[in-house]
Parts: sequence; structure tokens; C-alpha cells
Amino acid sequence: MEHSLWGHLPLLLKSSSKESVEYILQALWRTRNTGLDAADRHTVRELLKLENDSDLDPLLVCLRILMRRCVYENVGKDEIQKLFPQEVLPELQRLLTLLLQKFQREWQGDAFKDMAPLPRLKEMTWRMADQQKDSTDPAVVINLKLQNNAQTPGGEREVKFQLAKDTLETMQRYMYRIRDQLSDADENLNRHPQDSQTST
Repeated sequence: MEHSLWGHLPLLLKSSSKESVEYILQALWRTRNTGLDAADRHTVRELLKLENDSDLDPLLVCLRILMRRCVYENVGKDEIQKLFPQEVLPELQRLLTLLLQKFQREWQGDAFKDMAPLPRLKEMTWRMADQQKDSTDPAVVINLKLQNNAQTPGGEREVKFQLAKDTLETMQRYMYRIRDQLSDADENLNRHPQDSQTST
């Protein structure tokens, strides 16, 4: 199905200018969570000289696919042109590549803001679990106090769970892996401080 969608991109050539295509991309991004309203759809149809939605809808779907890949997938600025199959006209590839490169950083920032912030760990305590009569395996009760200011200012939530020794050992191995990956990431950041500054 995606293969057939690319055939609708040449409709963009009906627009009178690069600014018209830029407006369409910006309108699609602005309405990424709601979809284009009737007024926006009418404006886009006029820009592309289209009479009905039957031609417009497949084009919009194709553009949204491109924009999602550009923003949410790990696509570098210089790799955007590789998103297009060979069947897409070179002039269209150049035009859309330039526009996607222009807005990629801004849209990625918007997408990051759209994400609901995760709660932070404020406090962690533990105690040995009470031994049940029918259980001989020792266990520990972990109590986490989480803070989530996104929901309510100063909002806190407590989570309790019980871990047996084998589960705790598995969790510990994963925590060591996470620690090692964070250490590697920190070393790479400190090794190339100039690269990280120029990319911001």
C-alpha cells in the first residue's frame, strides 16, 4: 500500500511555489494530533488546484508518513533523502528534503514536548518481608516514592512490590547493565564535547 502512495507526491508540483509546499507541511505538523479541519483542507486543495478530497487524502497520508519518519525515527539530517524510493521524481526529492531538513529540529523539539514527563524517584526504602507459613523463601519489600509534578504540583505516589531472591538477582543484573550503558554514554559525551555543542 505504501508503495502506491508515492505516486501521489507529484501533485505537489501543481503548487505555485516552494512556500505553498512549506505551508502544507507546516499545516500537517500543526494538526498532527487532530487532523486538518475543513478550512485547512480547502486551503490545501486551492494551493494544489485539486477539486476533491479523493486526490488529496492519499497525498496527505504519504506526507505524514515522511514527516513521522523524519521526526520519530533515528534519521540524520543528511539521510533524509534516503527516505524516498527511486520512483519519486528527483525535483520532488530535492524540494521535500530541503523542507524536511529545515523543520526537522523544530519538529523534534515539539515532539519531545508532546511526551508526558515520567515521574521521578524521590525516595526508596526496603524491608524484609514477613515470612508466610507456607513459604520458606526470604523476600524483600521495596517501597518507592515517586514525584510527578506534571499531574499535580507536588504530587507524590508510593509503589510497593515484593521481590524474592532470584528475582532480585535478575533485577540487579539489569541494573548493572543500565549503569554500564549510562557510563559509556557519559564517556562518549565527555570525549566529544564540541560535537554535542555544535549539534544543538
